[in-house]
Amino acid sequence: MDERAVAEEILSGGVAGTLLRCVDATTGVVVLSGSSGRVDVERARLFADVGVSALALRWFGGEGQVPGICEIPLETFFAATDWLVGLGCRRIVYVGTSKGAEASLLAAAHDPRIDAVVAISPTSVVWGNIGPSRDGISWPERSSWTLNGVPCPFVPTDPDWKACYLDGLVSYRGLFEHCLARFKQEADRAAIPVEVISAEIVLVAGGGDALWPSLDFARSIVRRRKDAGKATRLVSAPDAGHRILLPGENTPRSSSHAHGGNDRADAGLGRDAWRYVRELL
Repeated sequence: MDERAVAEEILSGGVAGTLLRCVDATTGVVVLSGSSGRVDVERARLFADVGVSALALRWFGGEGQVPGICEIPLETFFAATDWLVGLGCRRIVYVGTSKGAEASLLAAAHDPRIDAVVAISPTSVVWGNIGPSRDGISWPERSSWTLNGVPCPFVPTDPDWKACYLDGLVSYRGLFEHCLARFKQEADRAAIPVEVISAEIVLVAGGGDALWPSLDFARSIVRRRKDAGKATRLVSAPDAGHRILLPGENTPRSSSHAHGGNDRADAGLGRDAWRYVRELL
């Protein structure tokens, strides 16, 4: 793609982030990072380079936004879709990682204008907040999301869980597995309604994910959608971790918690996934 055909624009207000707009593009991609809050312009540029418009969305932590992932209105994502539709995009694709994957699947469950979702290191259920809401209070827990002002059901976490470590960093995978087992009724209510999603779905998950059991989550999504008569693409690798690298990416690892996997496996899974991602565009 000729770089001169890509216009970069910083957006603020109701839709915030960085827009990479390709001339005459009819596909628009919304790129959602995870709990880092990063506006993932580099990933958005991957999509712009193949001729689609890409919006790296800032969905929390910005001016006028909730500082943490706490009761984020799903309407935030509907507004992003509105923006791309307004630019003339007739096909809307969401690409989300981790909490961004959680948001992408939830958005698609409630917005039929979303044609495809790429959920990288996904979850199959809604979890509680990461960080505070507007009141600055992180605990007691609240939902990560709201719809029409109503908090979405979520799986609570156990404050008495004993941390596990991998290579000197906390691995939270055991916490999520523990909470799914302990709070089974809440988990059933918090299941993301993937059965109603009309969008095409590609799930990307590593078996060595040390942050949460994303491959187990992905397989649950595949099973539930299959029972509903809907096909889902799952791209996985047993030794890849939470941080999946699409071609050309070199996203740094977290210094506070373990991702699992290794650079070779993470990049290999990203290359495999990219082939299916390109088909969605």
